[in-house]
Parts: sequence; structure tokens; C-alpha cells
Amino acid sequence: MFKRILSKQNRVLLSELVRTDFKLRYQDSVLGYAWSLLRPLLIFIILYIVFVKFLKVGAGTPHYAQYLLFGIVIWNFFLEMTLQSLGSIVGRGDLIRKIRIPRWIIVLSSSFSAVINFLLNLVIIAIFMAIGHIVPSHLVILLPLIFLEVYLFALGISFFLSAAFVKYRDISYIWEVIIQAGFYITPILYPLSRITNVTFQKLLILNPMAQALQDARYVLITKKTLISNHIFNGGWHQFIPYSIVALVLIIGISYFRKQSKYFGENI
Repeated sequence: MFKRILSKQNRVLLSELVRTDFKLRYQDSVLGYAWSLLRPLLIFIILYIVFVKFLKVGAGTPHYAQYLLFGIVIWNFFLEMTLQSLGSIVGRGDLIRKIRIPRWIIVLSSSFSAVINFLLNLVIIAIFMAIGHIVPSHLVILLPLIFLEVYLFALGISFFLSAAFVKYRDISYIWEVIIQAGFYITPILYPLSRITNVTFQKLLILNPMAQALQDARYVLITKKTLISNHIFNGGWHQFIPYSIVALVLIIGISYFRKQSKYFGENI
């Protein structure tokens, strides 16, 4: 299977789909690709003014501007990847009916488009870090692993959503509600240390997005970020988010493979 995934034909097809997705997304936009950078910045400016200048949420957190922006960028990556992949199979219905191609390539191409945007946004993070005179620690080498965790978590959800959307179109509305709730229960706007109830802290950090986001901030922005290792005192509970990621990925891929044989009939 691994050889089939890496076959030259699949690589060429994947590359072409990613290129097409990225071009189509901005073809009617005046600013074009610049929106991939402007969107998180505009969201950051609004949230920074409201939550920092007025509500003083980030008081006591070093480099809170970069802390907040980094959280927004990571969350937007997760959000964009799942939302784009949700309708990817239906959106490529004509292609699926005309050509026999591996269905998973369509979902993967949508995820790679989100990865490109994410990498571009990391440039903005680097600029803000330079402005704030933030020097990353040696732990910055762990960032690729943290980003991989977010990607695999989003990929598992993407496979499930894209397959479910073919048969159940209401899944898009349900996911919008879930993702909105997830935004607020994930410590993006507020430092996790502001949650004084230890039980609530433990429940929140079990969310893989919360755990990954806090870890990323810890290794890149400030060591004063509260992470799962601190909350669980190094206990085995800190590995639960990784188990959830693995479980979601397995379920997502399994469900996608099971339903893919019916895509041609339901699209």
C-alpha cells in the first residue's frame, strides 16, 4: 500500500490537485493569495483589541500578542483543513465519475492546500517574534512533531467528514457548531493558567488541539505556558491526547475506506 501511495502517477495527480485547489480558491479575489496572510492577521487584530486592550485577558502572560497570534494561526490551520476537506469529495464528483482515481488523494490534496497556507502564516509568526525580540529555545526542534500531531488529528476528522458529507449533507451544519464550540473550549483567546479549577484544566488539556497548541506556545513563545506535563505532573494522563489523535485517525480512515465504494452512487 505504501508503494502505491508513493507511486509516480499518484504523486503527479496529488500535485496537480493541490495546485488547482490553491488557484481556484483565490481566482476571483482582488488580493488573491494575500488573503491567506491577511485573514489571520485581521482576526488577530480584532481579538487583540477586544480581549487584551479592553478585557485585559492576557495580563501577566509574556509576549501575549505573539502568544495569541500563534494560537489563532494553529487553530485556523485545523479549521481550514477540516472545512475544505468536508466538501472535497462532493466538489470533485464529476472527476470521480469520469476517472478512476484513488479517492483519498482528493482529501489529501485539500489538506495540503491548508498546509501551504499554514506555512505562509508561520512567516508572519516569525516576523512578530522578531518584533517582540523573542528567541526560541532549543526545544523549537519539537515544533514539526507538534504540527504533525495537529495535521494527523485534522486528517482523521477530514476523512470522516468528507465521507459522511457525501451521504449526510447536514453534517456540515453540525460540524460548524462543533468547531465554534471547540474554539472557545480551546485556550486560544485566554491563557490556560487563567482557569483556576484544576479539574477543568485537566479536562481542557485532554483536547488534542489544546494540548498541541499549549506545547507549541511553550517551545516557541514562552516557557510560562501551562502544558499537560505540568498539569498532570508527568503522569500517564498526559498521553491521552495522543491516543485520541491515533483513534480519530484510524476511525476516519476506516470509515472513509468503507464508504468510498459508494461515492459514485451518492454524489
